Amino acid sequence: MKFYLISDDKDTLTGMHLAGIEGEYVEDYNAAQIALKKAIKYENIGIILITDNIATHCSQTVTDIKLDSDSPLLVEIPNSNNEKRPTDSIMKIVHEAIGL
Repeated sequence: MKFYLISDDKDTLTGMHLAGIEGEYVEDYNAAQIALKKAIKYENIGIILITDNIATHCSQTVTDIKLDSDSPLLVEIPNSNNEKRPTDSIMKIVHEAIGL
């Protein structure tokens, strides 16, 4: 099973790519909802990582996915410019989010 990232932050996407995680950048939350609905249909994806802004703005879609399907698992991660958390290295964020 693979990880897949849907991000509204290019730096987070770049960092995850460096960690070997594929994904896509979305420019708006409508595109994020479409990307989420598309990603859950891929059989080889076990965990979908989404940035916290996407999780907040697409909360109903995220909730529906969590309630309606056993797989894949949705995990919310902070983006690179998250003001709620102190500045961390991308590797620390990856480690906290997915244990790599």
